[in-house]
Amino acid sequence: MRQEQSGDMPAADAPIRYRAAGFGGGTLGDMMRGAEKRLLARMMRSLGDPPVQVALWDGQEVSGGATPAMARVLIRDRAALLGLISDPELRFGELYTAGRIEVQGDLVLFLETVYRAMSAASAASASPNRLAGLFQRRRNNVPEARRNIHHHYDIGNDFYKLWLDSRMVYTCAYFQDQAQSLEEAQVGKMDYICRKLRLQPGDTVVEAGCGWGALALHMARHYGARVTAYNISKEQIAYARERARAEGLDDRVQFVEDDYRNIRGRFDAFVSVGMLEHVGPENYPQLGATMDRCLAPGGRGLIHSIGRDRPGPMNAWIERHIFPGACPPSLSQMTHLFEPFGFSVLDVENLRLHYARTLEHWLQRYESAADRVEKMFDAAFVRAWRLYLAGSIAAFTTGSLQLFQVTFTRGGNNAIPWTRRYLYE
Repeated sequence: MRQEQSGDMPAADAPIRYRAAGFGGGTLGDMMRGAEKRLLARMMRSLGDPPVQVALWDGQEVSGGATPAMARVLIRDRAALLGLISDPELRFGELYTAGRIEVQGDLVLFLETVYRAMSAASAASASPNRLAGLFQRRRNNVPEARRNIHHHYDIGNDFYKLWLDSRMVYTCAYFQDQAQSLEEAQVGKMDYICRKLRLQPGDTVVEAGCGWGALALHMARHYGARVTAYNISKEQIAYARERARAEGLDDRVQFVEDDYRNIRGRFDAFVSVGMLEHVGPENYPQLGATMDRCLAPGGRGLIHSIGRDRPGPMNAWIERHIFPGACPPSLSQMTHLFEPFGFSVLDVENLRLHYARTLEHWLQRYESAADRVEKMFDAAFVRAWRLYLAGSIAAFTTGSLQLFQVTFTRGGNNAIPWTRRYLYE
């Protein structure tokens, strides 16, 4: 026999309402939605209140900033929201890659907007970022360095061929004219480095971290140098050796699959382009000792590296999923390569806007090849690398990242240029 419900008890399908002190009236769902919106608003304030509209899966919206929204972000489920709130720096990239967060609008503009707001909030706050020290970067001892490099550079030459220039140069180009093509600007970068090193026919050069070999081959072919280039990426070394044979330069360029710490011999010039970011400040004494050991009296060198205005950790998502072990240095950190070994810094140049332009070319080419990338990997990989390239553009345009070229020589070496005219003529 069916028992009638008391008038004081809700029916089984009726919304449960809470009127306890502090809760007011409303269903449990209403309470949860209100809490979600408050948590989201609090997170937006912690990010500097960027002018961005955030929409939840159930239609709720939160807008930051006093100006019209520059972009719209859709969070597709509650677990994604809670994950994002718990660790925005790491979890945004993971959730975007998984398709559980969608940026509706210009991705680069969205990231620039957020980075600028975060930078302003950080500058206005007197307290340090207490979470920064909790994320542990992977170290770069010899075995770890090999694993870290393999993670990024050995995912397949065919992938990189889709969006790099024809010479496979995966570092910042140098645009003498902003309308130059990527190919022209990469050749311009290699010439610029050779001029900074003042290379002459017969000079011996050692390169630490040579990528796919473009710079080493360029120095040999166009400047008459004899080059020994080191790299621990199997894919890159194999490609570089094949190019040297095909171009008839294997008698002047030697590609060595080994760690920079094992460089041997004496050379007129030392050059490293795009490797220092992977070394880690804890290993700078070893790299400095290598430079000291291998440079001849009167030797000169150039370090080209992504950097920062002040020391800080790499973006947690990029360090974990894209560039393990990466740590772009500040200039003060870079001096530990030079000061203990008596090197004199001759010149420092910042090319960060050149790197932003380089990345714009890469991202455009990448998007044109996105369908082929998805066939090679999957849709999540496509989104991850789209975010990595777009985020890198935003980091350089907003000044979160720098691109330093530092030239140096032995202390007391007077055979140095009187002016900078040699760089441009």
